Amino acid sequence: MANENFSEDSLTSLAGFIGECACSNVRLVSRAITRMYDEAIEQTGLRITQLSVLATLQQMGSSTVSALADNLLLDRTTLSRNLKPLTRSGLIRVLVAEDSRSRAVSLTEEGQTILRQAMPLWRKAQVRVKEMLGEERIQGLVSDLTSGLRPI
Repeated sequence: MANENFSEDSLTSLAGFIGECACSNVRLVSRAITRMYDEAIEQTGLRITQLSVLATLQQMGSSTVSALADNLLLDRTTLSRNLKPLTRSGLIRVLVAEDSRSRAVSLTEEGQTILRQAMPLWRKAQVRVKEMLGEERIQGLVSDLTSGLRPI
């Protein structure tokens, strides 16, 4: 049996974890919503995580990898790994910055074009999610969860 190493108290705690763990449940919902957005923008060849990077870069203008990572709440290693396919696709440009200790990231013309193509598809997914969950509920959730987290 899968649970023979657990006491009755441990099993009760485990059931509580599965039902109550904010982190696990938010991640579960996040994966479901991510799938909806990924499907909506699939024809662009982007994933929603990549669209987020492109949109943030468009808003920030040229940025250092560190500043972009801070803005996206990602560590630099994760962001650098996520920038590679965008660089290979010609959507962004990563250059050594003026001080030579950091790298500057910017959108290319192709990146701006794909961003313009993706935004109407993103809007359709956004409408669908708002219809599913309700606009007030989403606004409250986003506000509650991001309060004080993002530098923009």
